[in-house]
Amino acid sequence: MGQTEGAEMKQEVFLPDDYRPAEDEPFMNDRQLEYFRRKLLEWKQDLLSDSRDTIEGLQDNTRNIPDVADRASEETDRALELRTRDRQRKLVAKIDSALRRIGEGEYGYCEVTGDPISLKRLDARPIATMSLEAQERHERREKVHRDD
Repeated sequence: MGQTEGAEMKQEVFLPDDYRPAEDEPFMNDRQLEYFRRKLLEWKQDLLSDSRDTIEGLQDNTRNIPDVADRASEETDRALELRTRDRQRKLVAKIDSALRRIGEGEYGYCEVTGDPISLKRLDARPIATMSLEAQERHERREKVHRDD
């Protein structure tokens, strides 16, 4: 094996189908990282599949509708689809960022405090970058500034 190959080779992590990260195991061990990596990749695939369906649907629906009310309804539907697609695009970027953090060993830690983010929070929102406490502080500050 060459000198660079050893550093780049990833060890395959066995993960039972029913595995769930637990508080009584070391935080962000190989199994937890693999669990979240797979969860993120699956979510990304679902979003990309939905996006392809949306694009195909929009392409199929480009037809001339003579009735003004029907045309307006169609345009509203298209605008909603495009907004949804934009939200999905932003979500995919956040998923890619989380996958990068897994690769860099930063995943699961609050970007503000450096403390571990709870497993329960990560399981519910695997793209979380802040602990619940830091997120709540951030949202309170945002609300204060918004009300000015």
